[in-house]
Amino acid sequence: MKFTRQRSQEVGVDLTPLIDVVFLLLIFFMVSTTFTRESHLQVELPEASGEPASPAELKQIDVVINAEGQYVLNNKALVNNRRETLERGVSELAEGETGLPFIITADARTPHEYVVRAMDVAGRLGFSRLSITTEREADSQ
Repeated sequence: MKFTRQRSQEVGVDLTPLIDVVFLLLIFFMVSTTFTRESHLQVELPEASGEPASPAELKQIDVVINAEGQYVLNNKALVNNRRETLERGVSELAEGETGLPFIITADARTPHEYVVRAMDVAGRLGFSRLSITTEREADSQ
């Protein structure tokens, strides 16, 4: 007896659903991913529209900080920019009077560390009348 052999069918994988899944995953990751953009801040000296303070009192503590972080106390440069040196210089100028105005003038490019150091010294020594100088705001007329 002669049996007829059935033709064997080619076995294949249908890739259409697989491609659909890959595209869906691609879309999901594109939508859910956050792209970070690095930003570089450019900071300049702040401006204010207030009137300058009147020089009612002649005695005050002026701390000027240049762009390199060097301190000048009442027109006298300090030998270094360490906290101890600044604290010693301010306490010698104040002679125990913590009610004096403490004015900080910093260059626009001064690192923040040096301004905070001057403010910290003022707080440690008990000064309460702390001011930071700014540049007068340009009129936009």
